[in-house]
Amino acid sequence: MPFSVNFTRGITHPDDVKKAITITTVPPVDVEGHWFGNDRLDFRPENYWKSGTKVTVKLNLDGVEGRPGVYGKQAKTISFTIGRNQVSVVDAKKHTMKVTQDGKTIKSIPVTTGKPGYDTWNGQMVMSEKLEVTRMNGETVGYGGEYDIKDVPHAIRLTSSGTFIHGNYWGGGAFGNYNASHGCVGLQDVKGGYSSSVPAAWFYNHSMIGDVVVVKHSDDETVAPDNGLNGWNMSWAKWKA
Repeated sequence: MPFSVNFTRGITHPDDVKKAITITTVPPVDVEGHWFGNDRLDFRPENYWKSGTKVTVKLNLDGVEGRPGVYGKQAKTISFTIGRNQVSVVDAKKHTMKVTQDGKTIKSIPVTTGKPGYDTWNGQMVMSEKLEVTRMNGETVGYGGEYDIKDVPHAIRLTSSGTFIHGNYWGGGAFGNYNASHGCVGLQDVKGGYSSSVPAAWFYNHSMIGDVVVVKHSDDETVAPDNGLNGWNMSWAKWKA
């Protein structure tokens, strides 16, 4: 996943702020920052992080003028290590998802994606939140009262606008056969999510924050790079610019 530094005061001196944030990695890799608006600065390398990369971020923001008369206060160091490589590729036309680790397919899962008019975004989407059970209400994403499911199991967020890959116990024969969702990627599950043998439970238990889900062959556009932590959808040249 790219990592994101968020502000609240509307930065008007972006170059000064970016210069005050330094990133070092072992093994070395070029990590660049990209501004989305005035309050969000995301960082990533050109390609996915290599598994096991150790990353150190130094926020030397104390005294840095972010906008006239507004100065940073934080001076701290954050370190983290990149986990194993897992990328799952969803084919919206074939209704399948291939889960790969280090480039090798470890499982193929039948799925359902967005039905016509509610097509799933194409592109690379990073897992940013995991919820064993959550409520999904169409009113929160502009779909009115089309659905209100209080106990969606094994839900993993892919975009800030409301795209999830999640368990689905109401989909009948859709999995592997046709697209029936309102834009999410659905995996077969049971009500309550109590069975560990269903595909959704397996995927949830084998996924971690930062894993990537790639959707291909959907009839929608490519997801915006700032809709979630999805900066991988921007070319390296545009990212650095």
